[in-house]
Amino acid sequence: MRSPMPAVTPRAPAQCSSQAVRASTSDRAAPFVLHASVLAALLAASSAPTPLYAHYQDAWHLNALTITVVFSAYSLTLLLALLTTGALSDHLGRRPVLVGALLMEAAAMVLLASAGGAGVLIAARVLQGAATGAATSAAGAALLDLADPRRPDRAALTNTIAPVAGMAAGVLTATLFVRFAPAPTVTVYVVLAVLFAAQAAAVTFTTETAHPHPGGLRSLRPQLAVPPSARRALLAAGTGVVAIWALGGFYSSLGPALVRLVAPGAPQAAGGMVFFTLTAAAALTVWTLRRTAPHAAAGGGSLAVVPATALTLSGLHGAGLPAVYGGAALAGIAFGAVSQGALRMTLASLDAQDRAATLAAYYVLSYLSMSLPAIAAGAATQHYGLRTAAHAYAVATALLAVAALPALAASRRRAAHSAHHDLP
Repeated sequence: MRSPMPAVTPRAPAQCSSQAVRASTSDRAAPFVLHASVLAALLAASSAPTPLYAHYQDAWHLNALTITVVFSAYSLTLLLALLTTGALSDHLGRRPVLVGALLMEAAAMVLLASAGGAGVLIAARVLQGAATGAATSAAGAALLDLADPRRPDRAALTNTIAPVAGMAAGVLTATLFVRFAPAPTVTVYVVLAVLFAAQAAAVTFTTETAHPHPGGLRSLRPQLAVPPSARRALLAAGTGVVAIWALGGFYSSLGPALVRLVAPGAPQAAGGMVFFTLTAAAALTVWTLRRTAPHAAAGGGSLAVVPATALTLSGLHGAGLPAVYGGAALAGIAFGAVSQGALRMTLASLDAQDRAATLAAYYVLSYLSMSLPAIAAGAATQHYGLRTAAHAYAVATALLAVAALPALAASRRRAAHSAHHDLP
């Protein structure tokens, strides 16, 4: 008498495949959240000094030009880091690049906490820019590596929303520290230093998502390597990207000074909250428009720049602080719509080996647009006053945004024509 064989129910191939996808997705979830938090924390640290600029100006007798130099020292160093290390994680792996950059970021926070004048502040921002530039493209590329096959757009959405949400969180946290914490110019940076050290430790336990290969040293030569499909999208959306990041740079560096000019009696925290308004509106817009066609989002966002700048300027002509905050909110909507649409257009159908370099190119354009106009605005403020500089800046960004519309419309027509011919 044979012993009964255990009953075995064969699994259908589709069921096995579905379970494999679920297992793979669960393995991705925690690292995905970690890398998103890294991206958000990096940008939180970048915006944390904004509410403190008024304190630095009063304590160290700094002028508007010096403040924009402090702001732009970070952005320009970040650009150089993106140009040299943007593709490094494609060669060495995401993990070693991120761990090294996060430890460097923690050191920059310690230096910021110990700053006693403009010189140390600029040096700290230079170190921070180098660390952020190295980490940003690596973290963003890791998010693309970890994308859920069933939700491929989530990685591009996270790459868009994490930076603006991080900037909003950084400004809000620093503003609250200015209001309630002892020694706010020290406490906020100590908290961030601890956070970056903890993230560096956590990243060491993650699985490497890239496929390291030779050529890391050669990749350090300054270059922008963008595949043709991404290049066309970046060129189409580029003028709009320049406009909204230039507007963001103005609010980040000179927003507190603008608040003081419009409402001299406003509390110090009001200066930082104007940039929080912009970044919070941007984050909400990215989430709201996540299912909107990217060309439509970028075009609508470019159009929103015009009323945003007009409303901001009305604050200088009697409308007061509510107009400045309303303009910041509209600028945030424009920022979120354009950046979300442009990034989705640029990242569509990228091969794995092109991800970090393409993200680096996008951030190079973004931070160049944020830093150079801000320096020009600081110089103009020094020579002609903030009122005149704000008018010139607003007109220039509005014209750039309007100029972006024809290129976006042409790109949209090409995409629709290509999709029509691809149909069976």
